[in-house]
Amino acid sequence: MLADTTPVKRNSLRQQIADALRDEVLTGRLPAGRDFTVKEIAELYGVSATPVREALVDLAAQGLLDVEQHRGFQVRRFGPDDFVSMVEARNLVTEGIFQRIEGDQLREVPADVLASVRRRGEAAARAARSGMLDVLIGCDIRFWREVAALSGNPHICEFLDRIRTQTWMYSIPYLRAHPMLAGVCWSDHVELVDAVRDRDLAAARRIVADYNEHALALMAKLAPR
Repeated sequence: MLADTTPVKRNSLRQQIADALRDEVLTGRLPAGRDFTVKEIAELYGVSATPVREALVDLAAQGLLDVEQHRGFQVRRFGPDDFVSMVEARNLVTEGIFQRIEGDQLREVPADVLASVRRRGEAAARAARSGMLDVLIGCDIRFWREVAALSGNPHICEFLDRIRTQTWMYSIPYLRAHPMLAGVCWSDHVELVDAVRDRDLAAARRIVADYNEHALALMAKLAPR
């Protein structure tokens, strides 16, 4: 599964290893329930055990891995109830972002920053409409990072990114099993950022509510209980 992984360069090893493994988890190439040890990952990347252990501890702190006492690490499993709770959590965080925008935070954001968010949204929407799942994951994660950054609060950004990563982790295996993904995933990214740009927060809230309903209905259809 990870045999073709590109060797990691020796600068910033801890972060590079964490980023590489996070991508494997996000795309489903490192599936839920997969067990591994520090030694296995160190040998895979051709590095020492110390930065690998640090990277794995970081990912465990983000809720992506579980630590197995005296055994190693395991990619965390999420169930349907977890997914519902995570959608609720990300909605609450998004509402906090909107509240900060209503408090005039947006006036401090340059137009080129909003334009960048819109470009991210366009790329994510194209990937969703065409069914390019790997591209969609990357674009969607980056889109919501930039949306969260409009709040001006790095802790909000970090928490939303963590929750969104976990929702993707749960969704990925079911989406990959779908025979035709074109048009299946939510694709109203551009409409959302335009509503935020225009300070139409009522419309932005409706878009997010529709998004959450879409996500819950899709997983209820695809994921067995």
